[in-house]
Amino acid sequence: MTLTGNLLIGAAGVPTATGTMKALNPATGELIEPEFAFAGPTEIDHAVRLADEAFDSYSHSGPAERAAFLDSIADKLEAVKDELAARLALETGLPAAQFEGEAIRTADVFRKFATVVRQGRFLQATIDPAQPDRQPAPRMDHRLQKVALGPVVIFGASNFPISYSVAGGDTASALAAGCPVVLKAHNAHPGASEIQGRVIQQAVGEAGLHEGVFSLVRGAGNEIGEALVDHPLVRAVTFTGSEGGGMALYRRAQQRPDPIPVFTEMTSVNPTFALPAALAARGAEIGGGLVQRAMYNVGQACLKPAVLLAVDGPGFQEMRDAASAAVEKAAARTMLTPGIHDAYTRNAQRMENDGATRIAAGPAPAQAWDGQSLLYEVSGEQLLAEPTLREEVFGPAVLLVRLTGLDQLFDVACAFRGQLSATLHAEAADRAAAERLLPILERRTGRIVFNAFSIPQEVSYASTHGGPFPATSDSRFTSVGMGAIERFVRPVTYQNFPDELLPESLREANPHHLWRVVDGELTRN
Repeated sequence: MTLTGNLLIGAAGVPTATGTMKALNPATGELIEPEFAFAGPTEIDHAVRLADEAFDSYSHSGPAERAAFLDSIADKLEAVKDELAARLALETGLPAAQFEGEAIRTADVFRKFATVVRQGRFLQATIDPAQPDRQPAPRMDHRLQKVALGPVVIFGASNFPISYSVAGGDTASALAAGCPVVLKAHNAHPGASEIQGRVIQQAVGEAGLHEGVFSLVRGAGNEIGEALVDHPLVRAVTFTGSEGGGMALYRRAQQRPDPIPVFTEMTSVNPTFALPAALAARGAEIGGGLVQRAMYNVGQACLKPAVLLAVDGPGFQEMRDAASAAVEKAAARTMLTPGIHDAYTRNAQRMENDGATRIAAGPAPAQAWDGQSLLYEVSGEQLLAEPTLREEVFGPAVLLVRLTGLDQLFDVACAFRGQLSATLHAEAADRAAAERLLPILERRTGRIVFNAFSIPQEVSYASTHGGPFPATSDSRFTSVGMGAIERFVRPVTYQNFPDELLPESLREANPHHLWRVVDGELTRN
């Protein structure tokens, strides 16, 4: 595929009117051809208006048609995986093999959402039949299903440039729900974004869908994001990134004349608690295993287990030694962007300034934007006294917390803000402590892991990737897993309708053989 650098607005490739950029290879510092177009207000308005024009027909497409479209995207994504991985290796400095796997997993996500569409359970079709003879008053026929919100703006992320980017889970779940997508590509990987965008653009055309079902834009600075959030035809926004960036978009969306939901995934340290019996039995395994997971993707993962907490006692020193040894072996590697590297360096220094002691470090960086692996230690008293020590350091750093006892462990657990995940290592002898800790964690996270680690996460029907603020802006929803589709639908009740005017999912014949709740009973009849 020859990269053009154009914006992808509907079926067209649109050159710039406001400026261009080139991709940067962070491993070499070299700029990569070609030049990529930036969008201005005219291009943004055109993309959103096309999405709005596409909405009625696309949101009313049948489950078979929409599912086939999603399957087509999956097939095309797999077909370009080698080319996509090679381009991403240039744009990130990370191994191509890593992205081949990410492309395959992302294609699988589209296929899973195709299954979700065919099953139709996300519609939550519910029928309360008329009861004309009910006393003291008759009941009219009531039928409910979920409908798509409307055009959705998705902000691509930098750290997983396929699965959280153009062809990522946000795009898959929004398209599955029936929402046209305007994708704001991340400037860290514009070539890979174009490859993915053209895959979806081609699938739209081959399926005979309205061209406005998908568009891809990019731009510099805050102006493009503000223009997308402000556009009166946009009905929802998703964002993965920093707390500052996510909350700026969220606040702006609430200041519109008609506020809209902004589903953000922002910050998390994913604390890991090693209870005393588990620590004594396998302290070294926990310490070494956690660091291995934390260094995945050079520590640039939202689910990185960044904080390891344990009571000083049997197994603590073994855990500390194993974590130190693992960090010392973890080579410095290129981080995704110079900006991410600079933020990592500042935040690591901030931890030291706020009282954390560096107890281990990996080999020194060889390149300008390499991230050095680091292990810090603080006491429970320090963590409770200094809130900044509980904040995310995005990169290959881990914080070990030495606690004086279980009472302090529970106090520290209560001090954490909302998290994407929390992990508990426990043995049978830890049951009483675990039972006391679990309610604390349930109030602070959307996923609790037992005797494993927070990364990786399965993309499944039971997945939750969300949590109380500031992990996300709305803890009722997930951005990973089949439940992610719930962000993009809302309920509508049809009262006293003739059968021929009802949505197909609510008609008496149930032509798609969906599971429905009829008069309180789950049935496919």
